[in-house]
Formats: sequence, structure tokens, C-alpha cells
Amino acid sequence: MTAKIIDGKAISQQVMKELVPRIASLKEKEIIPGLTVVILGEDPASMSYVKSKGKACLELGIRSETIMLPDNTSQEDLVKLIHRLNSDKKVHGILVQLPLPEHIEEKLILEAISPEKDVDGFSPINMGRLIAGQDCFAPATPYGIMEILARSGIDPAGMHAVIIGRSNNVGKPMAALLMQKRQGANATVTVCHSRTKGIEAITRQADILIAAIGSPGYVTADMVKPGVVIIDVGINRVEDPNAKRGYKLVGDVDFEAVKEIASAITPVPGGVGKLTIAMLMQNTVKAAENITG
Repeated sequence: MTAKIIDGKAISQQVMKELVPRIASLKEKEIIPGLTVVILGEDPASMSYVKSKGKACLELGIRSETIMLPDNTSQEDLVKLIHRLNSDKKVHGILVQLPLPEHIEEKLILEAISPEKDVDGFSPINMGRLIAGQDCFAPATPYGIMEILARSGIDPAGMHAVIIGRSNNVGKPMAALLMQKRQGANATVTVCHSRTKGIEAITRQADILIAAIGSPGYVTADMVKPGVVIIDVGINRVEDPNAKRGYKLVGDVDFEAVKEIASAITPVPGGVGKLTIAMLMQNTVKAAENITG
């Protein structure tokens, strides 16, 4: 068996295309959805991600603003900026790029963002609404994975979904989305992490395996059962002297080995990452629709 390669780029293009008439409807009311991204410092990975967001905004006609601050910006000044953006009617979505410098308390910053403009879905209020099964902004990566499953004809209902990773931005909200009592969910969920004992025995039970542990090639062929659906969230740089930049991007899954066992698998790059951007755009449009009624 060779797995079906799930084309994240094609699915993201479908999502983006569906946003076009919604944006046009807002513009008829003289409303242009606006996303403001705040970034501290010049981390290359963060800068690349922010650039991708700006490109997607330009493609859709969403107003995009990037505020670049030095990494020694004080916590007080950052909070003041967020409060200003909260009250700016032209700003519908606010995203503070993570991780933040060590002297800034991430929890305090996320709490400062208005829940109605928290298009990253990381604020405690949106996280709480997600757990409760209420309407909210879900974090873009797990939200995108749900779209991948739905648009690939994979119904998690009754399946055993195993998630490797317990982060606040992927693992925990992913579990909450999959276990919801609604169409496109209803999975039985197990969350594994770095302290899980006998993890291989658990991953071999998975009908859907979501790898988000941040370790290149962590999931090997002996960790999966035939026919499993593999969603690889990892984006890791590994040295490659043959590559133009001296490195290549790989996932948390040993792609070449596992694709011969799985029924479907997302590649890296070209998989989940594309959906993360598309779902952020969708959250921004939804925020503009909500705020303007």
C-alpha cells in the first residue's frame, strides 16, 4: 500500500476561494477586513511566517499591517499597543507572533488581546469557549487539520485519534476539536507527549495519528498500523548540503517509510502549513463579519 498524499496547498486554495465572496460582501458595506501582526525581534522563522500571512492578505484584498518592534520592547509598551489596536475599528484581527522574548509574560499578552479580535485563538476566553463547544476562534493549525480531514473525506467519528504533542497551540485544541459532539468530529482521543511511557504501543492503535512534537522523523514505520491516516504538523530544518539554502524542511514523520503503510499522509512542506495560513485568513474575515454585524 502506498498512501494518498494529501495536497494541503489545493485544500488551502479552496478555503481561500470561498472567502472571496464574503470579503466582497463586506466591501460592499465599505468594510475591509484588517489583520495586524505584531512581531518582536527578527527571528528568521517568525519573519518567514509573517511574510506568508502578508502575502495571503494581499491575495485576498485583506488590509494587512505588520508592526515590527525591537526585542527589548517592554511588556508595558506592548500591552499599551495591544489596547490601542483593540479600540481601532479598522483592525478586526490582532496577532502577536510567538514566541516572545523571555522578559515578556506570554499569558499576560494573550489575555490583553480582545477575544473578538483574537484570530489566533490563543486567549483564555477563546480556549475556554473551544473546550465548551461554543462558537469561537479556534487556533489556525488544528482548525486547518479539521478542514484537511473533512475535505479529504475522512470522518473521525468513532475513530481512535492519537495526538503526539500537548502544546497550547496544537495538541490541546486539536484534542478538543476532535472530541466535539458534532459532525466532522466525535473521535476517541488520546494525547501522548514526551513523558508518555510505551508510546509506540499507543500510536499503533491510532486510526488517525497527528504528529506535533517538533522532532524530525520521530514517527517511524514500526510506530503505525496499516491504513492509518497521518497528519504531520512538524516543520523542522535539517542540514542538507545539496539544498540551495544548506537545509531542507522535514516533518515529525519519517515520510518515505510511513507512506508505504498509511492510507493517507500530509507532506512537509505542502501539507498542514498551507492550511494554517488559510484558516487565519478565515478567522480574520469572520472577525470582521462579527464585529460589523
